[in-house]
Amino acid sequence: MLNEFKKFAMRGNVIDLAVGVIIGGAFGKIVSSLVADIIMPLITILVGAVDVKDLAWGPLKYGVFFQSIIDFLIIAFSIFLFIKFLTRFKKKEEVKVEVKIDKQEELLTEIRDLLKAEKEFSRKNETS
Repeated sequence: MLNEFKKFAMRGNVIDLAVGVIIGGAFGKIVSSLVADIIMPLITILVGAVDVKDLAWGPLKYGVFFQSIIDFLIIAFSIFLFIKFLTRFKKKEEVKVEVKIDKQEELLTEIRDLLKAEKEFSRKNETS
């Protein structure tokens, strides 16, 4: 059972997933700091309130809901940009891979093309 667990834990997908979770947690902290320390103070200046969370109409505290919506939108947009950046980098990496054919394949391709051209030439001469 220990060997099976070791095989499971050392598979590439599990390790990739673990790295993704760790990086995602760190990225979440960065975005949360961006929202709490930079964007929300700017919004409170624009709204004129001390804190967006304090906005309320009677017992309805819509400021907390508004804060959650802003957090979600900024986090979702940040993740979108990050993934877009990674896929662009991955596409550039994939383009660099060149397909090299060996001499034998190259010669066979030339022979095939010559046979096709000869066949087409023969057909044209038969009809004329």
